[in-house]
Amino acid sequence: MSSQQQEAVVHEPSEEFVESTNVAAFMREYGIDDYDELIERTTSRVEHVDESGIEWFWDLLPEYLGIDFYTPYDQVRDDTDGPQFSKWYPGGELNLAHNVVDRHAHVDSQTRNKIACLWEGEPGDVREITYHELARQSNKIANYLEASGIDTGDTVGLYMPMVPEVISILYGCFKVGAIAVPIFSGFGVEATATRIEDSECSVLFTGDGFYRRGKPLTLKESADEAIDEAGHVEHTVVYDRLGDDADVPMHDRDEWWSEAIETHSDAYDTKSLPSNQESMLLYSSGTTGKPKGIVHTHAGVQMQCAKEMYFGFDHQPSDRFFWVSDIGWMMGPWTLIGNHTFGGTVFMYEGAPDHPEPDRFWEMIDRHSLSTFGISPTAIRALRKHGDEWVDDHDLSSLRLLGSTGEPWDPESWQWFYENVGGGDAPIINISGGTEICGCFLMPMPTQPLKPTSLGGPGLGMDIDIVNDAGDSIADTNERGFLVARDSCPSMTKSLWEGDDRYLEEYWSTWEDLWDHGDWAQKDEDGFWFLHGRADDALNVAGRKVGPAEIEGVLTEHDSVNQAAAVGVPDDTTGTAVVAYVMLEDGFEGSDDLRAELSALVGEEHGKPFRPRELLFVSELPKTQSGKIIRRAISSIYQGEDLGDMSSIENPAALDELRDAA
Repeated sequence: MSSQQQEAVVHEPSEEFVESTNVAAFMREYGIDDYDELIERTTSRVEHVDESGIEWFWDLLPEYLGIDFYTPYDQVRDDTDGPQFSKWYPGGELNLAHNVVDRHAHVDSQTRNKIACLWEGEPGDVREITYHELARQSNKIANYLEASGIDTGDTVGLYMPMVPEVISILYGCFKVGAIAVPIFSGFGVEATATRIEDSECSVLFTGDGFYRRGKPLTLKESADEAIDEAGHVEHTVVYDRLGDDADVPMHDRDEWWSEAIETHSDAYDTKSLPSNQESMLLYSSGTTGKPKGIVHTHAGVQMQCAKEMYFGFDHQPSDRFFWVSDIGWMMGPWTLIGNHTFGGTVFMYEGAPDHPEPDRFWEMIDRHSLSTFGISPTAIRALRKHGDEWVDDHDLSSLRLLGSTGEPWDPESWQWFYENVGGGDAPIINISGGTEICGCFLMPMPTQPLKPTSLGGPGLGMDIDIVNDAGDSIADTNERGFLVARDSCPSMTKSLWEGDDRYLEEYWSTWEDLWDHGDWAQKDEDGFWFLHGRADDALNVAGRKVGPAEIEGVLTEHDSVNQAAAVGVPDDTTGTAVVAYVMLEDGFEGSDDLRAELSALVGEEHGKPFRPRELLFVSELPKTQSGKIIRRAISSIYQGEDLGDMSSIENPAALDELRDAA
């Protein structure tokens, strides 16, 4: 059992808070007495109903959450072709855009003039967009798309800066039945071209650029090069974010936003679409191999995002929800769809987390009275390094809940986030799922006690388990194993864009009728679930496997260490050896004595074979703009291999430091 599982419960929600939550109200309505019964009732077969708990839960949810269907569905699920190809809500018709914007902008709606998006640019400019304004803008987008020949099932690319217009583009695509293809704004030419070529989008929305760390960064040139490389794009709409700060090359296919969009009518009749109609094509990060095109439907993402926002993040009408993410990552659409289903307010920020000072996030939370704040563990580790005083200078009492996803935590950083940002009161809703389900396999309920780094347990309506190599359940043995889904859910990818063969190979080929998510997971003796990183990142040292995150977790528990990255390299004796790169806290210096002390800690926790063969000190690690450490770059540099596509890297100077350290 690792040190993570030895941690005691830290967060105990008050009885008053528990009783006030949406999930507690749900439990009262359906006579559910405790958390264990809640999970049992929503994820498995129960005696007093004729259908599985999963079908019972997902069938009652549309009415319970107030999701509108234009045409009622015939049954909750058709499993004729097995869980791999479940058809959810067959016979029904709906449209995401109706549920997230149209009905809230109706002339009789109380949310018509409510702020749908509160936006702040890096230079400090602030905009407020109401649901009425968002609906008008989305309608203009829909009319432009139809005038450009876009119809139901056609793909539309979004290679956009983080400005409010990305929301109207996304919802405009939904309105006409087009498949939105969000592309991370930090991608370079190669990554962007790959996604354009694969999706074959004929329309691409982009911008002249955006601001990052006080400087204007251009986007249009990268878009042009990607289009030249990929083809397909016939119309490019360019949003003017930089104004006089950019000299933008324009071509015959290009139109400025003001000319292409603002000239169209702000009235549009949103299409009624089959439940299984494709809504988004979200690409995996593509760190290895060809990026996977994840196909989502209108009903699927609608139900999953709304469920998680309402129960897991206890959505309240007064909430102001901020999750640090680009629209090109799953968490961007997830945040928008989940909050806007209930007429909520989303806060959106354009720039860097530490510009002009390391307190930018804390200052915005204070000034805008934000109630929910989600961020990656790596980003918290980086911000913690600047010191407590940057947080202490701001009033963060508006925060009700904290959130995190993307990678495993270390206990020390989790505790710092909980105490210094959340005031020792706001629960950390640490979630894990993926682009493949536009949601979570694991997530705590806000009513649960929490141990540091825990993910609570299975999400509602999600039949999740931990299995060994043979596919047998070991969740209750407290052993580490593979995280799997034993059943489908509405938002599970319809397939992969390139076809069923790769889809089945990627997710369903390890064991019969089990979705292999690729993560290492463990449930401790108290019922708390934990993740140990990607199973395919496993370090197989002398026949024993451990995840890089587990090595890194031991290192970051030392007072001197702020962040760490562990990679495996070939070794003649053990097959694979561990190499660790370490970033130190301020006030500490790298030395042979510290190197030996850190190496010994790893040996004590995981055994002598896992002690790093080499431990190197650096001032920064290569990361994506979403805050994830790029381990493959670290491994490649150490071994002198070609780096491949590094277009998503946030800090390329870190690569030179890695080379010097090695």
